[in-house]
Amino acid sequence: MSETAQECRDRAAALRATHGTSPLTNVRDRYEAAALKWEAMAETAERIVKQRAARCG
Repeated sequence: MSETAQECRDRAAALRATHGTSPLTNVRDRYEAAALKWEAMAETAERIVKQRAARCG
């Protein structure tokens, strides 16, 4: 995973900002689903960092 947790959260926020106000329900739903996946990747990135820190130190 090359993105940091903050980068993943930034992408989620950008998706919501860009497409969250679309008049089309399917577009809003699709981009909200993508934003949720980016947030899940952010949580995974944070967990990996914590696990690495615990092992190293």
